[in-house]
Amino acid sequence: MGLTFTLAPEPEDDAREDGRLLFAGPVEFVKGVVAMSGLPPADRLEFCFAGRSNVGKSSLINALTGRKNLARASNTPGRTQEINFFALGEARYMVDLPGYGYAEAPVAIVAKWQALLKQYLQGRQTLRRAFVLIDTRHGVKEVDEEILALLDRSAVTFQVVMTKADKVNRATREANIAQVMAALQKHPAAYPEIVVTSSEKGEGIEALRALIATLE
Repeated sequence: MGLTFTLAPEPEDDAREDGRLLFAGPVEFVKGVVAMSGLPPADRLEFCFAGRSNVGKSSLINALTGRKNLARASNTPGRTQEINFFALGEARYMVDLPGYGYAEAPVAIVAKWQALLKQYLQGRQTLRRAFVLIDTRHGVKEVDEEILALLDRSAVTFQVVMTKADKVNRATREANIAQVMAALQKHPAAYPEIVVTSSEKGEGIEALRALIATLE
């Protein structure tokens, strides 16, 4: 029997407040990294966001932090070519991984990014959780399966965050949540709770903040 996947519950009041305080504090861009040698010191817990291009990663990061331009959204898929580190005060690194699954970038560049991604996921001891963004309009696609398999092989616990939940009707939303839960059954590194979000409407943002604040 595989794991039973559920939707993440509403956070307890204490966790909600911890999440609010974490993201209300200083959030600063530290650096963009193109090689493992450029990583900042592993001196604090960190979490990362991964997602295929145009899944709404920049919008989610901006919604979490309450800052409009912290993560620059781009209409050009694959524009983010670096691993971008942000410091949440002294407590956490928030890491924005390059988008994957874009067609416009040259093959050699894509291969280089993928190699860096693998090295980062397998070699960063302070990485506590990867949040993998899945578009609620589409569910898990073949290109998502590649990153999920990589996280399995890297033994990095990952949690799915569904984005753009406001862009579909209830029936499509429920069908695609069920599709995601079924797809996750074959991934041993998957955390058994899914967070459904809308950056535009604010749905799920407090819950995700609370989750991040209580990572240990």
